[in-house]
Amino acid sequence: MFRKGKDGKTMKKEIPYKIYLTEEELPKTWYNMRADMKNKPAPLLNPGTHEVMGFNDLTPVFCDELVKQELDDDTAYFDIPEEIHNFYKMYRPSPLIRAYCLEEKLKTPAKIYYKFEGNNTSGSHKLNSAIAQAYYAKTQGLKGLTTETGAGQWGTALAMACAYFELDCKIYMVKVSYEQKPFRREVMRTYGASVTPSPSDTTQVGHKILDEFPGTGGSLGCAISEAVEVAVSSDGYRYVLGSVLNQVLLHQSIIGLECKAALDKYDIKPDMIIGCAGGGSNLGGLMAPFMGEKLRGEADYQIIAVEPASCPSFTIGKFAYDFCDTGKVCPLAKMYTLGSGFMPSPIHAGGLRYHGMSSILSQLYDDGLMEARSVAQTDVFEAAKQFIRYEGILPAPESSHALLVAVDEALKCKETGEEKTILFGLTGTGYFDMKAYEQFNDGKMTDYIPTDEELAKGFDTLPKFD
Repeated sequence: MFRKGKDGKTMKKEIPYKIYLTEEELPKTWYNMRADMKNKPAPLLNPGTHEVMGFNDLTPVFCDELVKQELDDDTAYFDIPEEIHNFYKMYRPSPLIRAYCLEEKLKTPAKIYYKFEGNNTSGSHKLNSAIAQAYYAKTQGLKGLTTETGAGQWGTALAMACAYFELDCKIYMVKVSYEQKPFRREVMRTYGASVTPSPSDTTQVGHKILDEFPGTGGSLGCAISEAVEVAVSSDGYRYVLGSVLNQVLLHQSIIGLECKAALDKYDIKPDMIIGCAGGGSNLGGLMAPFMGEKLRGEADYQIIAVEPASCPSFTIGKFAYDFCDTGKVCPLAKMYTLGSGFMPSPIHAGGLRYHGMSSILSQLYDDGLMEARSVAQTDVFEAAKQFIRYEGILPAPESSHALLVAVDEALKCKETGEEKTILFGLTGTGYFDMKAYEQFNDGKMTDYIPTDEELAKGFDTLPKFD
């Protein structure tokens, strides 16, 4: 990156530690990757009839405008409503940071950048979609929203968004996270949301799951089932989801659009883009404009999804139609999945404990346009420990999956001498995850790999087609 000095000589252009966009440079649209995909994600199917679900089938569950976004495979850009854009100004643009200190400690020639999404009260990227979904619920005249949450980032974000638009908010929080992360639970309640540990005895599907898995710590699939049941049985309510869905990846594209605009200001092109993957919201948003260039043949990038070895949807899962929830009340989606009956171990990255993956990311992965890696929990926390010591931010356990692979790739550059540019997504902070860090620091944290028997049990729950 160079510029001309007053004497006409070429001078190196300094790249700041943090790259910000101005308010005027904030993206005014969301980008829809499906518009440029040759192979579109498969449509949602009715769980009973296996028929393709259209607008009228989905509006009893989701807000009308969100259903339109969910089903649109052709519109490349959606205008961001002014009220959402104004709300974004509270915490956007988020910083793109050059990890100079980490690079120095690793002694790597690689350049490492991370897009930090923890600079808002909810503590993560989840607010980008929460505020959009709450906005559309408000404009539709609804009373409130229901949802699930794992580690609590999504629940916190939705509670914040619902409070802003004066909507009721009912949250089903995965029981193991409800117990591990009481402070995040209390932030949700402070915003006015009701928070119920899932599976619970407050719903029919919760009773059923407890009978089948007594003493379970729950899963995102369980919590989804309960939240959907409450939404469809309550007048004036709709269900919203924090990941997986096409509409969520659309809203989260604000991350990648900002990121690319910031990099373009300094003529920087990343060689690889790395994100954690549970349902796909963060990685899908981070990679969106870069994948768009790749799909259009304008540029090429190595894109890596990083998932926990204890819940390896991409690396071990099957590409098939499956229920999006454990209770089997949601539509069928074609995705990489471990089966809706797979019950993941209670790892501390609660936001990654989902049996399936976004249909968009699943199709791109199946088409060979991105890759995936699974990593062990103790290695993830070791990387997190390095990061806070060298970069001064305590990362969320979810984000630390991407951080680990970014460090691994930087060390490979140290061995080969390659000067690659690495971009990863830091989805949020880990200050509500101190129980996990305590367990790691005390040497009590262990790794878990699902057995063949556990995987087979999950795969056996995949729906059968005639």
